[in-house]
Amino acid sequence: MTLLPPLPFRLHANALKGHAGVPVLDEAGFRAARDAIASWPGYAPTPLIDLPGLARSLGVAALRWKDEGSRFGLGSFKALGGAYAVARHLVRTLAARGITATDADLAAGRHADLTRDITVTCATDGNHGRSVAWGAQRFHCRAVIYIHETVSEGRAAAIARFGAEVRRVPGTYDDAVRRAAEDAAAHGWTVVSDTSWPGYTEIPRDVMQGYRVMADEAFAQWTGPAPTHLFVQGGVGGVAAAVAAQSARHFGDAAPRLIVVEPDRFDCLWRSAVAGAPTPSPPGPDTLMAGLACGEVSILAFDELVHRADAFMAVPDEAVAPAMRALARGVDGDPQVVAGESAVAGLIGLALALGDRGAATALGLDASSRVLLFGTEGATDPALYARLVGASAPA
Repeated sequence: MTLLPPLPFRLHANALKGHAGVPVLDEAGFRAARDAIASWPGYAPTPLIDLPGLARSLGVAALRWKDEGSRFGLGSFKALGGAYAVARHLVRTLAARGITATDADLAAGRHADLTRDITVTCATDGNHGRSVAWGAQRFHCRAVIYIHETVSEGRAAAIARFGAEVRRVPGTYDDAVRRAAEDAAAHGWTVVSDTSWPGYTEIPRDVMQGYRVMADEAFAQWTGPAPTHLFVQGGVGGVAAAVAAQSARHFGDAAPRLIVVEPDRFDCLWRSAVAGAPTPSPPGPDTLMAGLACGEVSILAFDELVHRADAFMAVPDEAVAPAMRALARGVDGDPQVVAGESAVAGLIGLALALGDRGAATALGLDASSRVLLFGTEGATDPALYARLVGASAPA
């Protein structure tokens, strides 16, 4: 079986690995995030699914999928980041007033008379905003979430269900980021973003520390010989940086090769890696991979990635629906997997690289490779999922 037809893609091997950037995610911050999130009601590690049929089809020794579709009922790994950062912000704000509070105190509403006057905000393509809104509801503060003009009504409604005010603005995701920051400054709100910029790093670092829990679970769940390759989504770089940091912690000098994959229409990480410095992608058409429609990198994430990542790929939208359908039907007896549009970026990168002799050689991919993919979202937009796959997620 051929998973994907030959399609154009771009690959950049990171010659700066180990020579540029710096690690930005410390061990103490990770332990604090892991312990806090593990204490939340409803916490459980998400499944690591073995896909031997797909591995045989692609020609690798092992392929496993970290399935984030069930994470806290929010449908994506981002439940780990935004909500955790909301809790950290509230704890710090209360501490500045001489009040010691835990996540459990906040969730129980013990300081709701104070936290209700605190507003958090962010821009989102859907999943991060849902996490921030859920965190605000859970820990008793207010949320205002900004979405750009092409975010679907389904994703907007999913955010509003958690009590957040949703504001749609013209332009792209990056325009929404700027509008959220402007309004926050004007009204005294706090931006809870997974994107960092000069002077704004503490909260994005909290977000990424939360994301590391996903990678920590996956590495602990992996059995047998360790993975040789990790393919992970790009976006602003937050989740890829989290995986990179956790891989270094878990595997040390034997860390698997890390390949960062993003849409070719929003390739800010690829461009930044080529340039050796944060570089935006130019305005262009939107992408099906809505959660990765980011034109500017997170400076913290880029520091971590240019230091640790082995390669960066930019892949086409034409591969999204075929990859989703292959997972949905199960290949050669594999379990059926519900994967959203952004979740399949890593699988697309793997399949296209394996189909190109030069790329496969550059990445060290062959019949002995053992690959871990991060299925970062389920069907977070059910109507779009059904249109692309030809069946609903429950079906």
